[in-house]
Amino acid sequence: MRVFVTGGAGFIGSHTLVQLLRQNAEVTAFDNYSNSSPVALARVKRLAQSDLSSVEGDICNRAALETAMRAAKPDAVIHFAGLKAVGESSEKPLSYYKNNIAGSIALLETMDAVGCRNIVFSSSATVYDPAKAAPFTEEDPLGAVNPYGRTKQFIEEIIRDWAAANSDASAAILRYFNPVGAHVSGDIGEDPVGIPNNLMPFIARVAAGSLPRLQVFGGDYPTSDGTGARDYIHVEDLASAHLAALKYAATVKGCDVFNIGTGRSTTVLEMLHAFEQACGKAIAYRITERRAGDVASSVADVSKAKRILGWQAKYDVADMCQSSWNWQSRNPKGYDNGQ
Repeated sequence: MRVFVTGGAGFIGSHTLVQLLRQNAEVTAFDNYSNSSPVALARVKRLAQSDLSSVEGDICNRAALETAMRAAKPDAVIHFAGLKAVGESSEKPLSYYKNNIAGSIALLETMDAVGCRNIVFSSSATVYDPAKAAPFTEEDPLGAVNPYGRTKQFIEEIIRDWAAANSDASAAILRYFNPVGAHVSGDIGEDPVGIPNNLMPFIARVAAGSLPRLQVFGGDYPTSDGTGARDYIHVEDLASAHLAALKYAATVKGCDVFNIGTGRSTTVLEMLHAFEQACGKAIAYRITERRAGDVASSVADVSKAKRILGWQAKYDVADMCQSSWNWQSRNPKGYDNGQ
């Protein structure tokens, strides 16, 4: 199978590429490297012991997309590319709407132009209405409370309409929760530009000494210890879910949606203490005010993915923390370490 992966050099994309290549897929990675590095692709090739094609480009550039896709002749697309920080989206909403939505429309238009009818879209649990008590099922009402989540919700509707308008189209939408961890080799992992917006890389950099302390946004949520609770999922599990969805989309028509998580919640402080166990040292933190757009708890009901995709998570929080620390300690400067 020939697979075109937008955002292929990113955190989730790079881990998915390794698994695709090990399944003998012909892969083209398309990325503008705004929050990723081409070094990741070199390491992907080494880990998979296989080659791939890569194109530097922006999904909002329709001409660049079409040139790349006509050369790749993909059977399917996995769509990761997009801005992804909840807090930043509240500060820069127009950038998120422009990049995520306009880019996704350009991608679907290009798929039409080249005759590609299969897509797996990485959505997010942020599409759910937090007024509904967790765990969330795929049938629960949507109602994103931040611009990032709304872009994902709107893109889902666009893809659903696209699939409905094309009888030969197939789309699998994955609503995943909080991806963390790294490849067991320690060669690829999460390497955000600047100060991390996500919990795990921030904890890892505090543990490594490159940041002074973790800011915990909110200590008065209705959770076991007052800090926000999330369904964290190992990036390797998330990558395997995309392969399962790709296989599913190749056999059915229409559009379907799946939650991808563990079905268990972990608070910020629980994750911090688990990371302390992994790295063998105390991690400084302080509790500050809640962050705009955050919710108290977000947990998946993952029974549908298990039933239909035959997929379920394998790794626990200890695995997530140990692999993240392995990546951080081996790559203190991230991909700036080079090849």
